[in-house]
Amino acid sequence: MSMFCYQCQEAAGNEGCTVKGVCGKTDDVANLQDLLVYLLKGVSFYAEKAKEVGVNLDQKTGPFIMKKLFTTITNANFDAERFEEMIDEALELRESVKNEFMEAYKEKNGKEYDGELPEAATWTTDNVDEYYQKGEEVGVLSTKDEDIRSLRELITYGVKGMAAYADHAYILDESDLDIFEFMQRALKSTLDDSLSVDDLVNLVMETGDYAVQTMALLDKANTENYGHPEPTEVNLGVNDRPGILVSGHDLKDLEEILEQTKNEGVDVYTHGEMLPANSYPAFKDYDHFIGNYGNSWWLQKEEFDKFNGPVLLTTNCLVPPKESYKDRVYTTGSAGFSGVSHIEGRPEGGQKDFSEIIEHAKQCDSPTELETGTIPGGFAHESVMGVADKVIEAVENGDIERFVVMAGCDGRHKTREYYTDVAKELPEEAVILTAGCAKFRYNKLDLGDIGGIPRVLDAGQCNDSYSLVVIAQKLAEAMGVDDINDLPISYDIAWYEQKAVTVLLALLAVGVKGIRLGPTLPAFLSENVVKVLVENFDIKPIGEVKEDVEKIMAGE
Repeated sequence: MSMFCYQCQEAAGNEGCTVKGVCGKTDDVANLQDLLVYLLKGVSFYAEKAKEVGVNLDQKTGPFIMKKLFTTITNANFDAERFEEMIDEALELRESVKNEFMEAYKEKNGKEYDGELPEAATWTTDNVDEYYQKGEEVGVLSTKDEDIRSLRELITYGVKGMAAYADHAYILDESDLDIFEFMQRALKSTLDDSLSVDDLVNLVMETGDYAVQTMALLDKANTENYGHPEPTEVNLGVNDRPGILVSGHDLKDLEEILEQTKNEGVDVYTHGEMLPANSYPAFKDYDHFIGNYGNSWWLQKEEFDKFNGPVLLTTNCLVPPKESYKDRVYTTGSAGFSGVSHIEGRPEGGQKDFSEIIEHAKQCDSPTELETGTIPGGFAHESVMGVADKVIEAVENGDIERFVVMAGCDGRHKTREYYTDVAKELPEEAVILTAGCAKFRYNKLDLGDIGGIPRVLDAGQCNDSYSLVVIAQKLAEAMGVDDINDLPISYDIAWYEQKAVTVLLALLAVGVKGIRLGPTLPAFLSENVVKVLVENFDIKPIGEVKEDVEKIMAGE
């Protein structure tokens, strides 16, 4: 075994990748990521210990931990050289934070600190080659107790997803020191062998609470900068000019590309999780913002080839590119891949420089048309609640019998056809609420509407699952329902990577029960941890389509 990773839904055999990640990452990259996370736990240890002697370093350590964790989520960064650099940076920061803590401790207590230090806070080397070996030693399986390991990883993955959402907000000048503090406290706790299963279960639930807080922060950042998404028919066709395809999740990158391509004779299109950007009012002012090209992230090998122009990966959801278009792939932010151009971060108070990708686009052919027509989007909480009276009336009249939340992720497995089949099988009185790339399994089906309300209401990106929580809470208030679970809403969630874990914990934190989770239950959940989730939240695996639809419509 040269690596071990089971953080995503496509883990080999639903047990774990041990030679190479199904996502495409090599064992070297996997081990470097494990070492980076390990060292971030060491940084967190000192940052939290410093608070005990009156020193708060969260503003120094929090953003660093957030950004580096983001690079370790599935399909974000495959560049071993970049991870070596990040490990160097982590070791340097850990030493700085350690010194600040030690000095403050000595000043307060009049003696040197002589308490126990975990190895994550002390291990170091000047030999880069040792990074790889150490990464293999400190990975997931270094925790021997299966249940403790399961809970530690569940917390870590929840925090990874939280880091991604917090980073998007941070880029838009929104941050919360409480979130940084929790991320550090949670990481530090995974080093503490004195914590029991019950202690860690409580920390899992607290992770859900902070997940809600983080997604609310990002919702605020997005809407204050770009306006509330509004119902929009998103164009699927193409123009005859060269284009740039923007994928991932980062709206700030899209904004800057749109600004820098004005009057350049280059069009801009979205792909995958960037699709919801078409519904923000601020982006509609750009005439050269054409619409969405293609489908879900896992189809990019075919679709990027046919786009003909350069592609910018702003965050995760990168599939190792084919040689036929690799020279047209650019990464930025948390994303990275060896051998492709990386656009560096923006200077203080300035914009990223996208001139290289813009000049590249001018030399390319226009996109090959994949499809025509439009698809609806923009049904976030403000849009839906703007027609709340109409929705409630439809429920009271029996025109809408059930809302089915089919949010989350898409992926390559054939088993994900389940979600397409469920959408087709649901009766005409059911409305699908969605967010995330799971929608690509059914958002182009002709499912019609109910009294003008589309039967697929797309709230946006995976982080916009928060919108679905807000919608449920406001509907409960408007309908006089005390318990969110008494609403005619069922949850049939698809998961893939760590941001989906964060969304799941957020749903549990606000009290949602009875969630169907698929296409498989996470490999990192031990049998006993699954029992806890079933007993407390009635989480269940997906089953056969017709049977599940019958139970969903019956509220079971």
